[in-house]
Amino acid sequence: MSIRPVGEMVDEAKARIRTLPVSEARAMAERGEALLVDIRDIRELDRAGRIPGALHAPRGMLEFWVDPQSPYHKKALATDKTLVLFCASAWRSALAAKTLQEMGLDNVAEIEGGFSQWVAEGGPVER
Repeated sequence: MSIRPVGEMVDEAKARIRTLPVSEARAMAERGEALLVDIRDIRELDRAGRIPGALHAPRGMLEFWVDPQSPYHKKALATDKTLVLFCASAWRSALAAKTLQEMGLDNVAEIEGGFSQWVAEGGPVER
């Protein structure tokens, strides 16, 4: 059995999704045009901090929280705002954004470089 390298899957996803620089994602959120969605594991949030105002939607539950027919649906994700996903370094968020597009969402993007890039560019973080 041959396993497809995850890097190939991430590259394929990135070719199909919208990727925003930190500055654009931050500006969209500040203007109320975007909802920042943190898909990192809770342990990562506890260890590294959180972006103020971001909604935590763990990667393992994201599709269920987005689907209005799911018993786990979260109304906060049923929005006209662009859902701007991020993880630690923009691999999981690329795969998640592609999956949400496949579910029918067209208002989805990811933050280039993820939370790591957010921090590197001096974005606010709550601890």
